[in-house]
Amino acid sequence: MNILFVAAGVLLITGASFLWWMYLEAQRNNVLEHRFTFSELPGSFGQVRIFFISDLHRRLVAKEIVEQAKGRADLVVIGGDLREQGVPLERVAENLKRLREIGPLYFVWGNNDYEDDYHELDALLLDHKVTILANTRALFESGAGDKLLLMGVDDIGVGRDRLDLALEDCEEEGFRILVSHSPEIMHQLSGTERISLVLSGHTHGGQIRLLPSRRHMKGGVYTYGNTKLLLSNGYGTTLVPLRFRARPQTHVVILETKHSR
Repeated sequence: MNILFVAAGVLLITGASFLWWMYLEAQRNNVLEHRFTFSELPGSFGQVRIFFISDLHRRLVAKEIVEQAKGRADLVVIGGDLREQGVPLERVAENLKRLREIGPLYFVWGNNDYEDDYHELDALLLDHKVTILANTRALFESGAGDKLLLMGVDDIGVGRDRLDLALEDCEEEGFRILVSHSPEIMHQLSGTERISLVLSGHTHGGQIRLLPSRRHMKGGVYTYGNTKLLLSNGYGTTLVPLRFRARPQTHVVILETKHSR
């Protein structure tokens, strides 16, 4: 009987320790740097530097993240799920304030952003001068007159995505980046859209990744024809504040011109 009590105690302690480790894993602050070279990126832009963060959910952006990213990015792209149901707008406002220290803010909607009154969130974003890319594009122009188009689609999961409208909004010729909360957008690309880079999140990398999963792709860089997909594990968590084999991620994305020899 004593042996059974000891064994049960060991199992409880081991289980509690593992849960605590997964909780600490979910609280990590990782800023990953990615360098991409594209022959189609006009040399007049030099480097284009983007801080990308997705899936904040209930988490408050650590000042450590802000300090690591400041001075390393020209703009900030928020890839959706800035909050979920029950997250107070005051916390969202604080996150926007902190992220603005890095650079001007651009946002696409995620599925969880619609769980509470999304009109309130929309108003808050506008108050904080966040550019919302809802099936539209933002235009950047170099000193030489070359153009970069930052496109965004609304969330696929709630059926608000209209890639066709985002493409119609791209009247100018230029280097194209697409932001979509869900990587499922890749299934809508035929290769004729001339999109060089896609930024996505949503999957959390599986969050608690016990087995390989096709449904919940792990964060990383994937290639689809001539298009690169940067998929993020995201910064926060949903349902439970735990992670296993899918560490939280934020990203500094550096784009450079690939010179032909």
